[in-house]
Parts: sequence; C-alpha cells; structure tokens
Amino acid sequence: MANGYEQNQERIRALSVLGKDLARRARSKCELTQASGVPLRIFEVPPIQSDPDINHVLFLCEDALEQIENPSKLRPDEWRHLADLVWTDLPVVQVMALRILQYLSPNHPWATEILDNVQLDPDVETWTAAAPL
Repeated sequence: MANGYEQNQERIRALSVLGKDLARRARSKCELTQASGVPLRIFEVPPIQSDPDINHVLFLCEDALEQIENPSKLRPDEWRHLADLVWTDLPVVQVMALRILQYLSPNHPWATEILDNVQLDPDVETWTAAAPL
C-alpha cells in the first residue's frame, strides 16, 4: 500500500513542476472556460502518460473540472464557446473540446454542427477517440 501512495505522491510532485509553465501557457486562466481570478488545478487528459507531460495536461477551474469529471453535470449552454476552441493550436485543448462536444452532440444539434465542420489532425482525432468523456 505504501508503494502506491509513494508513487502517487511522486506523480503529484512531477505534475506540480509543470505549474509555472502551465500558468504561462494558460495566462493564468482556465484553458477551457477562460475564467480568470479563480483557483486552477492541473488535469491530466486521458489516456494518462507514464510520465507527466505539459502537452497532455490542462489548467482548469473547479467548475470545468467538476463538469468534465461528472459529464452528467455538464451544462450544455455554457460550452457553446467550444466552437472556437476546436480550432486552437494546442492539441490538448482541442482534444477536450472535441470530447465535450461529442458527449453533448446526441442531444444538442449545435454541438453536432460544430463537430461536422471541424477538420481534425489525424493525431488529434486518434487521441480524442482514445478516451471519450
């Protein structure tokens, strides 16, 4: 049991090292909602890499994190701005935007319309499909 705990603590330390670079990249805003002046947490985008990598993590506000971790709590109208995020040059942001839209699309035609109009890089498409929301 202690070994698992130690491994978890080591991962937390490794992720925390990414904090300054993430804050700079995100401009201290939630990378999905653009909320500023709120506490931000590091979120590893599945599938989880063996070693933490800044290209596979996001800086998220508590509200976005709660909705992503509990998709049944997604508030669809708050995610309409994803139409802009699917075109970002940051694959990790693009992947999460696409996953949220895919989750919403069966019940929200606007999400389907966004997905129908996006052109995906093959690597982003593969990563998006690897672990749906």
